[in-house]
Amino acid sequence: MRKTKQLTAIIEREEKGYMSLCPELDIASQGDTIEEARSNLVEALELFFETADPSEVEDRLITEVFITRLEVNVG
Repeated sequence: MRKTKQLTAIIEREEKGYMSLCPELDIASQGDTIEEARSNLVEALELFFETADPSEVEDRLITEVFITRLEVNVG
């Protein structure tokens, strides 16, 4: 039976496509579309969990990630 884990994906537009990042593990990927960037990040994360030593997962995993919007003065 496979376990699942919920993680965060931050996807942002770049000049030519999209960049995706999982901040909990500092793993990134990219793609030509949002869905491709998301799918490629899922694949990268699954490969990481398949190949990483449990101690590496423990060392890299940030368990508290907060995403919020900020309002700042710019002028």
